[in-house]
Amino acid sequence: MTRWVRFEDGGEERFGSLSGAEIVVHAGSMFDAPQPTDVRRRLDAVRLLPPCQPSKIIALWNNFRQLAAKLSVPEPEEPLYLLKAVSCVAASGSVISRPPSYSERVAYEGELGIVIGRACSNASEEEAAAAIFGYTCVNDLTASDIIQRDKTFAQWARAKSFDGFGPFGPVIAADLDVSALSVRTEVNGVERQNYPLDDMIFPPARLVSALSRDMTLLPGDLICCGTSLGVGTLKDEASTVSVTIEGIGTLSNTFVQ
Repeated sequence: MTRWVRFEDGGEERFGSLSGAEIVVHAGSMFDAPQPTDVRRRLDAVRLLPPCQPSKIIALWNNFRQLAAKLSVPEPEEPLYLLKAVSCVAASGSVISRPPSYSERVAYEGELGIVIGRACSNASEEEAAAAIFGYTCVNDLTASDIIQRDKTFAQWARAKSFDGFGPFGPVIAADLDVSALSVRTEVNGVERQNYPLDDMIFPPARLVSALSRDMTLLPGDLICCGTSLGVGTLKDEASTVSVTIEGIGTLSNTFVQ
């Protein structure tokens, strides 16, 4: 398994793979035969960036059986999704401020993220699996009360696209089997979510295949796989939300009211 990061080094954006407490700096493109260099940087001496720059962020709704059962909604026959603005992206460790235009509830949603590694269109499940570069942690922050504010139009994209509402990272883990893993979310050190990824209605390869029939997926695109039980509202003046998936690590951000 390789764990990829993007980081700022002396004002320059770079990328590389983790080797213990060091980053092996690479040249070229992360998604197209990256070449290791002789340059090393200590992980604690650089500022991590979001691990890739997606051209689009696709976020799933109702993709876990346990949550569908709790909400008494049928399991969908095809993926239900929305698009988040790429300007909502934030790095692990960053502080996210409440939007000045919104004063109501903000919810956390710990999720698995899929990162695409090659262009993918009308793909079979086998082709879709080959197009997955790796996996990351996501906190799909949501301005909950905006969604149904206008009874004539559900505002999902707006509710999820405020600046900072799309933190993901800290790494992209390649060659990771996520089928037996779980997503664990803590708020200020208290566990709020701990759900298995094998409960997904549309697991990664099937999901990527289905989405590729709607739109061409490009290297770096991020698919947020949806969340499960335990979603809640951030109520404290400052709330640190940590999303942990074994093999990927912990995405941690502080939301300030």
